[in-house]
Amino acid sequence: MLARRVPDHIRNTHSGIWNKISKNCFEVRGKTIGIVGYGHIGSQVSVLAEAMGMKVIYYDIQTVLPLGNATPVSSYEELLKNSDFISFHVPETPQTMNLYGKKEIEVTKKGAYMINLSRGKVVDLEALAKAIQLGHIAGAGIDVFPEEPESNNDPFLTPMQNLPNVILTPHIGGSTEEAQRNIGSEVASKLLKFINNGSTTFSVNFPNLEITPLPAGQYRILNVHKNQPGFLKDINSMVSAIGANISSQHLGTSAEIGYLSMVIDKSVGDELKEKIEKHPFSIKTRILY
Repeated sequence: MLARRVPDHIRNTHSGIWNKISKNCFEVRGKTIGIVGYGHIGSQVSVLAEAMGMKVIYYDIQTVLPLGNATPVSSYEELLKNSDFISFHVPETPQTMNLYGKKEIEVTKKGAYMINLSRGKVVDLEALAKAIQLGHIAGAGIDVFPEEPESNNDPFLTPMQNLPNVILTPHIGGSTEEAQRNIGSEVASKLLKFINNGSTTFSVNFPNLEITPLPAGQYRILNVHKNQPGFLKDINSMVSAIGANISSQHLGTSAEIGYLSMVIDKSVGDELKEKIEKHPFSIKTRILY
């Protein structure tokens, strides 16, 4: 749509202007798309782009094997210099804040198109708007913004409004009936795994542990605690004191919180649980049978 300047043609036609032109309108076949972030979404974009006859290059901070004929590049700058289309698929981290700003735009191939459907703070929209006004960037598709309204019908302003060949959408990348059903199923599945096994896979604000179901005749101690030295040693001593053997143990930590999963071969009662919870670093303990 950007390569054919569809946003401008739509606006003109709705305004009663018939402007059938081919100037500055291009096919995507044979063009190069540069994908920044080659994870689950970025790699699928790669497959779709290649199906349309595009050459695919990508950059990721991890070493990721390509799908199809996609080619990794050695640097972010190399991608910007050689891409006709740039598509971002990265998380929001301190390292990705304003990942695409004035300096990166200056390196970008003149006439390129920029697409951001990842996180709003990845792109400096003030710098991008100026680059579009100057003609250095030929168009943009933006679905995410640094500041977004809290609810529908709230006022919304962005420097990207009223610019030529720009598609703006209100963060609807995952807003389909199918996606909402899938999200609901996935959330329910994660909650059940947490309740039944203690698994916290893909948690966004808690240590991640992938925990398998309990073997027969085994017991699991789950504990949330302050991330402080010596806590694990103390818990192991408590378990040893009741004559239990530790079959497996997993610990996940964040800056302030630790999450422990310990499987033992002996049934434990409330006494051990209460003893663990009295530890000055302990926050919450759960026993699974």
